[in-house]
Amino acid sequence: MSFKDLQLNRPILRAIAETGYNDPTLVQERTIPAVLNGKDVVVSAQTGTGKTAAFALPILQLLFNTQDAPKGGKKVRALIVSPTRELAIQIEDNFKNYGTHTNLRSTAIYGGTSMEPQIEILKKGVDILIATPGRLLDLHKRDELNLDYVETLVLDEADLMLDMGFIDDVKKIERLCTKDKQVLLFSATIPYKVEQLANSILRDPERIEVNPNSSTSTNINQLLYYVPKRNKIELCIHLLRNTIKGRIIIFRRTKFGVEKLEQTLLKNGYKVASIRGNKSQNLRQEALKDFKSGAANILIATDVAARGIDIDNIDAVINFDLPNVPETYVHRIGRTARAGNIGTSHSFCSADEKSYVKTIQQLIQIQIDIIDDHPYPLDPKQKPIVHKSKKTGSKHKKGRKSKASKQKKKRWY
Repeated sequence: MSFKDLQLNRPILRAIAETGYNDPTLVQERTIPAVLNGKDVVVSAQTGTGKTAAFALPILQLLFNTQDAPKGGKKVRALIVSPTRELAIQIEDNFKNYGTHTNLRSTAIYGGTSMEPQIEILKKGVDILIATPGRLLDLHKRDELNLDYVETLVLDEADLMLDMGFIDDVKKIERLCTKDKQVLLFSATIPYKVEQLANSILRDPERIEVNPNSSTSTNINQLLYYVPKRNKIELCIHLLRNTIKGRIIIFRRTKFGVEKLEQTLLKNGYKVASIRGNKSQNLRQEALKDFKSGAANILIATDVAARGIDIDNIDAVINFDLPNVPETYVHRIGRTARAGNIGTSHSFCSADEKSYVKTIQQLIQIQIDIIDDHPYPLDPKQKPIVHKSKKTGSKHKKGRKSKASKQKKKRWY
């Protein structure tokens, strides 16, 4: 099937050709006709399957077909809600690229930057708005944003949105839009909370599932290293010196972990960029730009910061900290071996992470290859260290009786 078969118009087809895509991916093939037919959809697909274009292309087509110049300027007719700033910027880039031969206007609004320039753009009028939940509600509360004309609402990366605690914000945003809007929900996984949300705000949705999360690409060589927690940084440097080459993403569980590893690798002469929650938006964008341009060949990130970001030609992924959610492992390693390429994932497992390996292997139905031949092996009998306080209780005795009274001594009075 080609994009022409999907009934897309000439300006959009021209823009698709200019971006270098010839054939739609499976998620685009199945989602675009449903959206053009006005159906609500629930789409389960991993990052890298082309799901941004799966909603961007039909939205551009629907708006292009009915773009009368309204009195009082353009109104927000399509709203895309995204959990992170990076993802919002990436989605906006997609809309700008695919809508380059239309006069549809799009913009992204998100926290971490000044409100004033965003307010100025909104006053000029936009057709398509991409927004993070917090900034969207802030601007609406200030009466800088009108959602009364929204025809299509997209909830992207819904599972991450709910994990980040945005459930109430999402429900509020949905209520602020028109009642008869079309709702498109995209999620890498469909856990119970996402299912509940879909049932409460979508009308008779078409369900589209592509690449269920239990599958990992056969082009990824998955390797596992058992290593004491204190030696993970040494093992990482050892592998970077001797084994792992090219463009690498390293995942850590916390932003403080990202910062610590970044400083260590920089001291050791590596070209490193990082994205983490406590960095300003400008610095995060700068880091991504450095990594995409090749100024840095290692990107260190937390899962939340990196979710949904599309970076091509990743040679290896390092799971410095194993994720406690097995689906997260699949998301992480899926960033390498895209478009038929071959990639490698290296996972470091300390004593307290052994249970995570078990749940990951149950999900992916693969026994991950264990690499014993490295300088920092973990003693297989070692148990996780549990830090306990030496104090077992208060030094002050409970009760009011003194020691003397407990001995039932005779008193002089």
